[in-house]
Amino acid sequence: MQEVWVKVDPWNKELVTAALESGADAVVVPEGKSPSVKELGLIQTVSKDGDIIWGADVVSYEIRSGGDEEEIISLSHHKKVVVRTTDWSIIPLENLVARTQNIWVEVGTLEQARTAAGILEKGVDGIIVDQSDPAILRHIVTEIKGAHRELALSKLQIRALRPLPMGDRVCIDTCTMMEPGEGMLVGNTSHALFLIHAETLENPYVAPRPFRVNAGPVHAYVLCPGGKTRYLSELRAGDEVFMVNAKGKATPVVVGRVKIERRPLILVEALGLEAPVATIVQNAETIRLMRPDGQPVSVVSLRPGDEVLSYVEDFGRHFGYQVEETITER
Repeated sequence: MQEVWVKVDPWNKELVTAALESGADAVVVPEGKSPSVKELGLIQTVSKDGDIIWGADVVSYEIRSGGDEEEIISLSHHKKVVVRTTDWSIIPLENLVARTQNIWVEVGTLEQARTAAGILEKGVDGIIVDQSDPAILRHIVTEIKGAHRELALSKLQIRALRPLPMGDRVCIDTCTMMEPGEGMLVGNTSHALFLIHAETLENPYVAPRPFRVNAGPVHAYVLCPGGKTRYLSELRAGDEVFMVNAKGKATPVVVGRVKIERRPLILVEALGLEAPVATIVQNAETIRLMRPDGQPVSVVSLRPGDEVLSYVEDFGRHFGYQVEETITER
């Protein structure tokens, strides 16, 4: 997910408050105003004397010709670069996003923010909102921070299920009440993630916990904002993961707590596009995957030949990011 900063230069207390209330990651303020921001709430400041130093950590650069792209790429290796184009044209930004990271842009409208966030389906790394109307500012920040992705989910056919001994499994407790039909994408391999249903359903033995996904063992991957996967064992309170529904709508949610407990496990194998793929989950009737029609199905009720929803990628991953190289995961 892109970081979103709010430009408050010249100083305006109401805009800082709007930035705080809408969930912005930082405010860009004049030199000497960082203490005033801290009096209003806990948020990073960007200034010549802020938490993030303008000039040392962040620079701005206006593209006037094709040769400027090389200078920006060089700067982006060690600084955040706020790129400006003379006519807000997209092609230079596409070129930069394709070749490097640390590219930021200033926007004044929701349309511009959405365009920047979606360049090459990846988006720039950060957006600075320059908007003097607090209501419009709140709307832009809220929309971008809560922006969802549309994922193309695939059907996998169950090949086999095999009970396993005890292992450390992870429950992800979020700060969001999930609905039936929602869960998270988890798997043994990053290129095939199974849609694990949240604990939203009534059960004779356990009360629903609609904020929770019993995701799988500590080694498994979970899909997160920003096009990343994370190991379940890495997650901490305050991190963000994707909540995904049966139609592929992926929405960022905040992790409130991670519970790791030893439980009996079960291996779920399926037929992938080129080779078998698998995930491991707790061996319990309350653990559910999702059928293609959006209905949850308990892992203990699955049989070979059944179909479940998944997210399949052609890319491998390195440190959670997609890479185009040969990676084999079994």
